[in-house]
Amino acid sequence: MDRATLAAYDKEAAAFAQDWHGQPAPVDLQEIVGQFFIKGGATADIGCGSGREVAWLNANGFPAEGFDASEGLLAEARARYPAPRFTRAELPALSGIAAGSFDNVLCETVIMHLDHALIAPSVRRVFELVRPGGVLYLNWRVTTGDDARDAHGRLYAAFDTALVRSELAAAELLLDAEVVSASSGKVIHRLVAGKGRR
Repeated sequence: MDRATLAAYDKEAAAFAQDWHGQPAPVDLQEIVGQFFIKGGATADIGCGSGREVAWLNANGFPAEGFDASEGLLAEARARYPAPRFTRAELPALSGIAAGSFDNVLCETVIMHLDHALIAPSVRRVFELVRPGGVLYLNWRVTTGDDARDAHGRLYAAFDTALVRSELAAAELLLDAEVVSASSGKVIHRLVAGKGRR
């Protein structure tokens, strides 16, 4: 992850967590998960932040664990949700997570925080985690024009969706849409990719 972004999340983890948990529930995301994810399947949230989606996944029949690069956010997640497992892992390496470990992989609003050179290998890596027959949900905040940073110093990379699609060329794209998030109110691009059985 971009170092300034990671530093911002570590430094202001409690404030970010409070903001995210105060937002409306992401009902649009939840509907998509319910439609495409494998019920009862092992589920990973890559870039889980303060754990809101991990808690929802576990409560709704998708046994989930969370992974994040920010120790500050992981501390928030563990304090809020003591039962699920939360582990530090950073894109693109995601060290310690074996390929084909999960039926469902969620990676929500993470890849836009990466340097351009890391976006393609990160997309490849999250798809590698999916078992044959499994599903990846991937989305990111859309930035038009040039890369931008917010008041906290977080990077929002501007990149073409074709970059992501090319890394998922072997996948079956089940959903590919640019929408306004029900939770954050920001423009996001969503992809749901299925991995065929070999």
